[in-house]
Amino acid sequence: MFPVFASFAEATGAFWDPLGAGRAAMNYWRDACERSVLYLDVMRQRGNQYLEHMEQTKPNVLGFDTEVLMDGRQLPNPVNYELMRIIPPAGIDIDESMRPFVVVDPRAGHGPGIGGFKPDSEIGVALRAGHPCYFIGFLPFPVPGQTVEDVVEAEVEFLKHVIERHPETVEKPMVVGNCQAGWQLMMAAALEPACFGPILIAGAPLSYWAGERGKAPMRYSGGLLGGSWVTALAGDLGHGHFDGAWLVQNFEKLNPANTLWTKQYRLYANVDTEAQRYLQFERWWGGHVVLNAEEIQYIVDNLFIGNRLSTAQLMTRDGRRIDLRNVRSPIVVFCSKGDDITPPPQALGWVEDLYDSVDDIIANEQTIVYCVHDTTGHLGIFVSGSVSRKEHTEFTANMDYIDILPPGLYETQVTEKPASAANPDLVDGDYLLEFSPRNLDDIDGIVRNLPEDERRFATVARISDINLGLYRRYWQPWLQAVMTPEAARWIRRMHPIRLGYKLLSDRNPLTVPLPVMAEGIRADRHAVGDDNPFRVAEGMLSDQIERSLEGYREVRDSLSERLFLQVYGQPWLQIMAGLGASEERVLPNPGAQPEHRRFIAQRQQEVHASIERGNSHHAVMRALIFVLGGAPTTDERNFQSLKATRAEVEPNIDLTSFKALVRDQFFILKHDSHAALEALPVLLAGESAEAIDGHFAHIEQVVSARGTLDEKSQSRLMLVKKLFDKAKPQAESEIDTSGGGKSVEPKALQETASESRAAEQGEPTAAATESERQAEPPTASKEAARTRGRTSQRRKRRTPPSGSPST
Repeated sequence: MFPVFASFAEATGAFWDPLGAGRAAMNYWRDACERSVLYLDVMRQRGNQYLEHMEQTKPNVLGFDTEVLMDGRQLPNPVNYELMRIIPPAGIDIDESMRPFVVVDPRAGHGPGIGGFKPDSEIGVALRAGHPCYFIGFLPFPVPGQTVEDVVEAEVEFLKHVIERHPETVEKPMVVGNCQAGWQLMMAAALEPACFGPILIAGAPLSYWAGERGKAPMRYSGGLLGGSWVTALAGDLGHGHFDGAWLVQNFEKLNPANTLWTKQYRLYANVDTEAQRYLQFERWWGGHVVLNAEEIQYIVDNLFIGNRLSTAQLMTRDGRRIDLRNVRSPIVVFCSKGDDITPPPQALGWVEDLYDSVDDIIANEQTIVYCVHDTTGHLGIFVSGSVSRKEHTEFTANMDYIDILPPGLYETQVTEKPASAANPDLVDGDYLLEFSPRNLDDIDGIVRNLPEDERRFATVARISDINLGLYRRYWQPWLQAVMTPEAARWIRRMHPIRLGYKLLSDRNPLTVPLPVMAEGIRADRHAVGDDNPFRVAEGMLSDQIERSLEGYREVRDSLSERLFLQVYGQPWLQIMAGLGASEERVLPNPGAQPEHRRFIAQRQQEVHASIERGNSHHAVMRALIFVLGGAPTTDERNFQSLKATRAEVEPNIDLTSFKALVRDQFFILKHDSHAALEALPVLLAGESAEAIDGHFAHIEQVVSARGTLDEKSQSRLMLVKKLFDKAKPQAESEIDTSGGGKSVEPKALQETASESRAAEQGEPTAAATESERQAEPPTASKEAARTRGRTSQRRKRRTPPSGSPST
């Protein structure tokens, strides 16, 4: 029929359609009809794929072959999780001596496998780098009675098994936790820190009250629904099970434009090329799983509404506190400004909740690195091929660098390698990973949380407890008495999202002619070009629909936020909830426990006693840390140069011992930088002049790897050179090696102390010009100055812990 009309238009166009509008209209009409049939056929395939996927015993969307190593159902506290080894594809060689790489996927409504969904994925990147890879997945239905704590303990057992499989590897596994798996891994690492190497949490919410007004509307949901009683209701309707399709529906409601139009129109408009990608993604997006009602209730009460994880308020059943300050592995937080499910404030707010300053982070011997992407959405953080090829590739390639970073807070950026970059041979790939020291003011600029909003969320938590208690007392017994497993299964099957897949499948007899029609169209396809005026008009109409839905979303979110702020900002409601008696911050800062303060004091004594203890290796590392500490940024070139230097300076030391050396020297410098620098000649005593010059050459090689040094770092380097020169045999009269521990004569001591203070503050030293040497160094440290200079709003927001130690 369509070819007849098209032929007629072509035959008569020269007479009655001189502009070709009729021909363009007929061509577009034929193309639109063909695309409609092809679109419906893709939706039919999606439905069939969904049914096939859900019928599998252990469904996942991994793009790699696997071997099950441990079944969580066999553990003392059984869970529906599994540990799998990724079998490398043909052509990829794995070095079993390299650090193992473990990926844990989120159990937040969808099935497992998104971390290894395609070759350009977190697992694919690690495999290409030669790492042995493992995956922690889960089954569609939970083990009866399993809890979140059981899952956390199972993940610890899985990691212990991975460590046992690599006895020749000293480094602990690098673990990646996506979304929900991120906070779950952080709980495990807080309880068993010895099992973890560097931890990468991608798009993982840890501070659920945090957020900027006008953004992150999901954080208001608990208050607008009256608390977690709705979660208990859903669990009772599921006869003890919670359908993950409800979580997926909540995600889809966040972006109605994409859910209701954009995603589907993109398939319709590009059905000839988009079908395969669409079906691959829908295989994961539609793979709904089930949670125990007890699990989801724990998550909603303690995390989403209670926000107890980021303030160390969670306790295990055997009385252990889940305190994220106990994590000893470097923590890499990867988030994005384009993520409306886990925005940067929720990914990073826990740092402010736990610590009052960077000194507190250092005192807890923690290394926290964060990376904020500009545009990618929530799923793009761990699904996007471009993100995997860029950020995840750099994180994987530089995990050893991250592992030896001294304690502190850093921001990392991944940029394209400049054509004129210094030492380009030290940069692996096309991108450059840079680290910049940061303080809590930088985190505060991202989180932007307000104390009055914290009081509102605390009110929600109290009201939620009240409503949940009322529900459990008066409604839950009746509902549990009438619900049956059969009724619960029927309710799950009738969920609107599940029905959307089933109704457009081969189970619907109306879809019988679709595959035949689609096959005929593909054999004789008549697609129009993008320059067709009606195709252009179609795109314009689609943009209008998308903008209309976006406008609806903005109005809806704005009204929801105003309603939340108005209702829970009422003083009488806050008083009734028990929050009106004090003006103190309602989100308690955990502070430092007495035993932790004793540990810090003991650690300080040990550090002080080791200032003049060591040899040339300790001197070189101490000097390196001192010089690099004056640079505004460091990058992977410094580390690559450091690895080459380690091969010469420390040829027989493994990475774990090398990391301990770095951290010990860092703490010595942090404890008393002046005494630490003055002790350099003591550590070098007995070395020949040639050996000392060689050590200093290694230092220069490392610190200059990223290019020309800035003035502050150059000043520090000149101070180190002077101290190294004092240690040479010709200057040995200035060195007391008789056991008294004296580094230099009193006059030289005074000069060195003055110059070390000047170098630490970035002031010129004796190595600079005469006018620079006369500059008066400040008397306060930079961190102290930053602490005194915080804004009044920050003082109101943050209550420093009493007796908080600093290293």
